[in-house]
Amino acid sequence: MDQNSIKSSYKWVWVTTTVVFCVLFIFALIPGVAAQGSINTTQAQRQNYTNLMQNAFNYILQNYVDEVDPQVIFEGAMNGMFGALEDPYSAFLSESDLKDMGDTTQGSFGGVGLNITKAVSPRPDGKPMWVEVVSPIEDTPGWRAGINPGDFITEINGIPTETISMDDVLGMLRGTPGESVRLIIRRGERMEFPLTITRAIIEVPTVKHAMIGDTGYLKLLTFTPMTIDRAIDAINDFKTNNYKSLILDLRNNYGGRLDAAVHIANLFLDGGLVVRIRSRVPYENRDFNANRSTLVPADVPVIVLINRGSASASEIVAGALKDRGRAYLVGENTFGKGSVQQVIPMSTIGFKLTTARYFTPNDVDIDKVGIPPNMTIAFPEYTEEDAIRLNELINANRIPQFVQQNPQATSAQAERFAQSLSTEYNLDLTLLKRLIRNELNRTTIAPVYDLEYDIQLQEAINIFRRGLYNDLMNAAQNLQASEDVTEEIEDMVFSS
Repeated sequence: MDQNSIKSSYKWVWVTTTVVFCVLFIFALIPGVAAQGSINTTQAQRQNYTNLMQNAFNYILQNYVDEVDPQVIFEGAMNGMFGALEDPYSAFLSESDLKDMGDTTQGSFGGVGLNITKAVSPRPDGKPMWVEVVSPIEDTPGWRAGINPGDFITEINGIPTETISMDDVLGMLRGTPGESVRLIIRRGERMEFPLTITRAIIEVPTVKHAMIGDTGYLKLLTFTPMTIDRAIDAINDFKTNNYKSLILDLRNNYGGRLDAAVHIANLFLDGGLVVRIRSRVPYENRDFNANRSTLVPADVPVIVLINRGSASASEIVAGALKDRGRAYLVGENTFGKGSVQQVIPMSTIGFKLTTARYFTPNDVDIDKVGIPPNMTIAFPEYTEEDAIRLNELINANRIPQFVQQNPQATSAQAERFAQSLSTEYNLDLTLLKRLIRNELNRTTIAPVYDLEYDIQLQEAINIFRRGLYNDLMNAAQNLQASEDVTEEIEDMVFSS
């Protein structure tokens, strides 16, 4: 098979975006503008707004009671303009922001290793506009500290996150390696605890893989320019070990590059549609198709693991393999980020703007909805009483203290400690053993997989071992037929 064709890049040119200035108000000395009855404006009306913005900008610089830095006014105007979109993925990028984004694209930056989002308008569930963790990046300070997808960061260095912008949040979480950041984490309705995390050089991870019996286990952590090469290396290793089935783990994969997602889908699909991009501008619409070649043969069963930390590019891959009948999805509903952003540099600054939405091969828009699995396997949820007791345990710092005193604890030592905690706090023994084991793992390189406590991975392996795969695939619904179920899941996820 021609692997060069698999690695070949999809090339396209995005349309250049026109940039205008914006200010938040107009002084009385500047002529007013009649209210518009329609969003559609003529070229003359747009020019009028542009002139008004420029006039206000100049008037502030010339007449404000104190001399003001033009950069301050400009950046405030830009932030106001993008904030008016009420889109958490569109934002003005200052010089430092643009540099940070470049560092991330290149694969390393100083930070804590968390993928986060923040509402820009009141949340429908009534919660404050805290920072929400989409997923921690494995083997980073945030992951080692035990932060989970769905956790809220309510304070950073004593500042409530509901009062600051996403740019401010990123500026506080990223920075010089070796310096500490103080967080308050809220988990569920009852649990709240402090964490101090030391920044490190975050090398954006890409792929982990291993054999589980005769099943190849491929975990994609994010989609970068290196993802396709690393995935090909992993699958070739599976071939050397005579794999009979494959598990593609996309859990807690926050996404990344669109072209990398298309390349990964191409490893499993012999031609045909992967994803459809739709924009307000017709000539920006595009269909991305797989090449007529695959690395994973069609007769190799594939299961994809997903959860609410699976977002963006990982949803493109999961949606394509599900719609095309190439894989069976196990786990939980995905995050629901179905939009496409462009990063537009302008000299030393820039902005990112949502310019399109993507649709699965069955023409399903998953934005704010997500992709439901074929088989839902969810980790047990805490009762309110469990949450209170677990909150007490976390704030007592008992497990980290045990690990600090016993960094090489044996299974027997961990078991005895878990039993003592279970008696003291009246919590499930299995939960406590998993928390202890996870804390021990955070002091070392994380294992590739966990068959002892990972019930979603356990179920995937059982499907293969019990010979259920073909029957499940035949009975599986595609995304189009699952839209009613998807809407029910959306209500549960976004209204909790």
